[in-house]
Amino acid sequence: MSQKRDFYEILGVAKNANEADIKKAYRKLALKYHPDKNPDDASAEDKFKEAAEAYEVLSNAEKRAQYDRFGHQGMGQGGFGGGMNMDDIFSQFGDVFGSAFGGGSFGGSRGGGGSRTVRGTNLRVKMKLTLEEVAEGVKKKIKVTKLVNAEGVTYKNCQSCNGSGRVTRVAQTFLGAMQTQSTCPSCQGAGKMIDKRPADADAQGLKRQEEVIEIEIPAGVEEGMQLSVTGKGNAGPFNGVPGDLIVVIEETEHPDLKRDGENLHYDAYINFVDAVLGESIEVPTVNGKAKIKVEPGTQSGKVLRLKGKGLPHVQRYGQGDLFVHINIWTPKKFTKEEKELLEKLRKSENFQPTPDQHDRSFFKRMKEMFQS
Repeated sequence: MSQKRDFYEILGVAKNANEADIKKAYRKLALKYHPDKNPDDASAEDKFKEAAEAYEVLSNAEKRAQYDRFGHQGMGQGGFGGGMNMDDIFSQFGDVFGSAFGGGSFGGSRGGGGSRTVRGTNLRVKMKLTLEEVAEGVKKKIKVTKLVNAEGVTYKNCQSCNGSGRVTRVAQTFLGAMQTQSTCPSCQGAGKMIDKRPADADAQGLKRQEEVIEIEIPAGVEEGMQLSVTGKGNAGPFNGVPGDLIVVIEETEHPDLKRDGENLHYDAYINFVDAVLGESIEVPTVNGKAKIKVEPGTQSGKVLRLKGKGLPHVQRYGQGDLFVHINIWTPKKFTKEEKELLEKLRKSENFQPTPDQHDRSFFKRMKEMFQS
């Protein structure tokens, strides 16, 4: 499977390009590689679809923000070109072409104002993932109730627009007669109406039905991230284009590890003796356990780093780390013998904080105060 090109690179625009620049760039490419202009040219058709996919994402503020943050992985599976044909592209972006193509199977029927394919609505579901599933990526099956096209539905041309999907109105103004065209309100531009339908179908020929859908979740996704599964939403009326299934990621809290982007954090508690003499301790990781060396004389608050023991980046660029925060645990109960031993240690010169340690502690607190 070839690596997808960057959407901004495809359209030839900067990452801070505004909506008008993106539309202008797409229109230029779409007209250049338009099927009417390049008949029987598979390469031009691929570039036409590629440009449409880039525009479909970058022209939508929500999808663009998702792409800027997570790249192609954030767009989920399926892809624009994977489940949509030329008619689908003209259905959504026909207004971009305007009247540049006066005829032809694409320019005339789709880009020039003919009947259009009606798109179904999107479905939105929430999916809970454990930290282990986030680390490895996972395939999950979910059951959704969605609108599908009922069997046995027959259609007829819309009488309001005679099957064109557009209605023409003429208004008299001081400049003379002005003619305008708009989408037919009776058929929403589809150019057809339901003729006969089964009892379980609604006025648009749709019915509700359960479906089990398998979703592939890439490794490294985050809380709140939305993945789009193309064509798995509600069916489009009049056999139109189905909407998408939007999967919203939710993370279940891990009992030991806290997430910060691709990095993980763990609070390790050790006793006073281990801090003084040093010890090897076992810490949990996202997929098992690891041993880490606590050096003699380790201070409370020391942070140890386990490189590569965090989470993968959603775009597969590297791996985060696991940071182990050392906390010295102080016992509340002790025996008489233990107390006597501690009293002896207290008087030892090695157990007295030096002035420079006091100074460092003071300046550290001052620094934290001004940074907060």
